[in-house]
Amino acid sequence: MNAPRLVGTRAVIAFGSNLGNRGDTINDAMAEISALPGVVMIGESSLYETVAVKLHGIDLDAPAYLNAAAIVETTLTPHALLAALNEIELRHGRVREERWGDRTLDIDVITYGSLELSDETLTLPHPRAWQRDFVLAPWLELDADATIPGRGRVDLLLASTDDTARRTRSESM
Repeated sequence: MNAPRLVGTRAVIAFGSNLGNRGDTINDAMAEISALPGVVMIGESSLYETVAVKLHGIDLDAPAYLNAAAIVETTLTPHALLAALNEIELRHGRVREERWGDRTLDIDVITYGSLELSDETLTLPHPRAWQRDFVLAPWLELDADATIPGRGRVDLLLASTDDTARRTRSESM
């Protein structure tokens, strides 16, 4: 018998890691998210390797990132979901010293249903997701009809990026 399905809001979450055991960190974080009360994991993408993007642009000298996406259904509010994701980042050694700096784990809420909001702690949809192949490619793997509220179809947005994201062969990199 299948577990009862949670009736909540569908959210898209993006993951990135370029320090430590990147693949294991992302996979562990996905498992921790699926164990959160009020969250059901709908889908998890493959891992994608991408170049590091810093404030000044692409940084070929920085360690490469592994990225992934997940779709969840949640009864948590957007801010409660973000707080839970920030706690998971901290447990995995996330340090916030440099904006867009190297990190053990970065987890972002990309969309929360069709909600559009902006306050001091959260902007939905994520303000730069529509420009980032490392968000769009894993998300498109999970949902061929995905759209970003106010921006359009993910497949068309991905086609307009530099498209550097490459699906990896190994789950632990």
